[in-house]
Amino acid sequence: MRNVYVVSDNILSPLGADTRLNMEALMNGRSGIQQHAPGISPEPFFASLFSSAEKAGSETFTAFEQIVFDSARDAIQKSPVSLDPADKKTGFILSSTKGNIGLIENLNGENIPVERISLNTSARLIADRLGFVQDPLVVSHACISGLLAMITGMRLISSGLYNNLVISGADLISSFIYSGFLSFQAISPTPCRPFDAARDGISLGEAAATVILSAMPSAGSVQLSGGSVSNDANHISGPSRTGEELWLAISRAMEQADTNSKEIDFISAHGTATRYNAEMEAKAVHLASLQSVPLNSLKGYYGHTLGAAGILESIVTIHSMKKNMVLPTYGFSIPGTEMPVNVIRELKPAVLRKCLKTASGFGGCNAALVINGSQ
Repeated sequence: MRNVYVVSDNILSPLGADTRLNMEALMNGRSGIQQHAPGISPEPFFASLFSSAEKAGSETFTAFEQIVFDSARDAIQKSPVSLDPADKKTGFILSSTKGNIGLIENLNGENIPVERISLNTSARLIADRLGFVQDPLVVSHACISGLLAMITGMRLISSGLYNNLVISGADLISSFIYSGFLSFQAISPTPCRPFDAARDGISLGEAAATVILSAMPSAGSVQLSGGSVSNDANHISGPSRTGEELWLAISRAMEQADTNSKEIDFISAHGTATRYNAEMEAKAVHLASLQSVPLNSLKGYYGHTLGAAGILESIVTIHSMKKNMVLPTYGFSIPGTEMPVNVIRELKPAVLRKCLKTASGFGGCNAALVINGSQ
């Protein structure tokens, strides 16, 4: 089985159009979450959203497709590994939870353009414009979509089916999406507070993020050494009450990575700031004997970016490893889980050799990925 490396990346968010700008914003303690006037919500609400100009779309692409294309193009242009889109062992994976679902809100009684709501259609359009000859792949699995896309890409390259993969994840927030979370009473009326005692729900966010995986390492590249998924089948929207299923994904990912809890230096948690997610994650961390390991959530900076979250948060973890710095959990103040975990409160230096990224989502899905430091 071949090793798999992350050789290039991009984050496109309200905090900036590339990874460098995003990392600068995070290091300076900036959050993209702001109060917005009624629009997708009947009341003022807090979220991290692009401006209208930033998600205008084009004659070729919808706004969703445009931000995916822009993110992928930037990562490709900056890749130290030469990519040949005409090579059948170079491919494209699209990760999203909802894609163009916002189109259903603007039909004015017309027939729904089913072909543009299909994620397969969006993936094909983007892949064609980027020049890929291989049929693109789509990963859409609730809020673990981004991390599952990376694990899928790792497996495809490790097995020899691909040599290089461009993996992009994105979602934009529409009234349809916002009302869905609101119906579950999952939206916080204030900016979210991951793992805090006063947490009361999520803040939503918009973003696109891209990683390029390759069998060929480059200077400064990191390795994806182990990944696993699980499902707790507890409830359509409520996570496991025991954390055992996320722990199963974590333990299997660490086993594949040939590592153990004593070697994990940092955890990038899912950290949605809902009551039950935090409790479940804390229990899983304890089951994995990782409760003393520094941990953060990036949701206080970006909100929950759905299909982009796993990729975006993995990229921030990778650049934190390269900078040997750990970011605080924005909005966290007072520990609020029954089983305590080591939530980071302030920006500080740390030697990060092996890190763990976790994610969980509706339907009880869980994912975990182990990242090894620079080659």
